[in-house]
Amino acid sequence: MSKHDPLAVARKLAPFDFRELAPFNGAPLCVYYGDRLGRSDWELHPDTDELLMVLEGSVTLEILTGTGRYRVPLTAGQFTIVPQGHWHRHTEVRDVIELFYTPGTTEESTADDPRVSASAPADV
Repeated sequence: MSKHDPLAVARKLAPFDFRELAPFNGAPLCVYYGDRLGRSDWELHPDTDELLMVLEGSVTLEILTGTGRYRVPLTAGQFTIVPQGHWHRHTEVRDVIELFYTPGTTEESTADDPRVSASAPADV
């Protein structure tokens, strides 16, 4: 049995870095630190849900659905589950320390709206 202090680990990270705390059910349980950021790139997990829990600071999570765009503001002690197959990103990052668990794969996008670019045909 191991004891872990996610706040102590996160305070040693460079801004926008993350570190594995411990393995959990075959995937890493991680901690993330972000100081100030308007928004991150998009990410999507096609095969699993993702747990995001704010331990310190604040962040707004933007989640895209079929045609909708939702903003979920989170502060210390709050968490959300990002449903499988939904593009999401961090906005309004303010000195956040976040615990996250993503047991599946991750896709990333820098597009303004990855739902549009994902369906666009590739250049030949």
